[in-house]
Amino acid sequence: MSMIDSHHHFWWHKRHPYTWPAAAGDRFARDYTPDDLRPELQRCGIEGTVLIQVLQQAETEEFLDVCRDVDFVRGVVGWLPLADPDAAAEAIERLRARGGKLVGVRHLISNEPDPKWLLQDRVLESLKLLTQSKLVFDAIPINAEQFESVLAVAQRLPELSIVMNHLGRPPIPDRGWEPWATLVARAAEHRNITMKLSIGLDVIMRWRWNTDEVRRYSDHVLDLFGPHRTMAASNWPVILLGASYEQCWSGITALLSNLSANEQREVLGATATRIYGL
Repeated sequence: MSMIDSHHHFWWHKRHPYTWPAAAGDRFARDYTPDDLRPELQRCGIEGTVLIQVLQQAETEEFLDVCRDVDFVRGVVGWLPLADPDAAAEAIERLRARGGKLVGVRHLISNEPDPKWLLQDRVLESLKLLTQSKLVFDAIPINAEQFESVLAVAQRLPELSIVMNHLGRPPIPDRGWEPWATLVARAAEHRNITMKLSIGLDVIMRWRWNTDEVRRYSDHVLDLFGPHRTMAASNWPVILLGASYEQCWSGITALLSNLSANEQREVLGATATRIYGL
């Protein structure tokens, strides 16, 4: 079975300034590079990864260049100026000329003051370009209003492949359920939405990894989306606030223990390979 970690990051502080919430402390005030991740992947038997953008700037070009020398990175989810369709179209051509590993685009809607940012006409026009270019859109909502916007995009653009990051931000620290559970059920009705089985920054800043506490939420997602629309992801190095890489990946595999061998293969690699075209 070829395992794929469908969500991780790299960063180099000498290249770009990074800012993190105060609750993250100083844990991220260092570089996290391919040399740091490689032994973790080997320890867990993971063969490939998807590298995800962190900043809304030129980082994407750098990530595509990194891929030329880092064999385990199978694809890059970068950033485009989605509010400017002409600039987005030009950027797609420019980025694809740097190699064939651009597989998707993410915009940090979690940082946008307007929860309906995605629903602007010009942004929707840019998202249509992703469909034409066979690029996935990674969505990272952290509240119900942002989640609603992603659902609206899925409705308006049914040909756009959308990957929801980090289980759609389940309220694990508070042991909550609604409105998350209903939003996830509505998302599952859209066949163009896939879910990542991972934990986001806003959750891990307030909670340490506990597989038993995740299970209620992951089971809900797996019941509704099925293994063929769920993909495993570490969110390294963000996850290090609450778990080691090995603890996280072992926990994810434990969450799949009730699935058949074929279903586990889907979540642990086949879904990401298919959706991102790795």
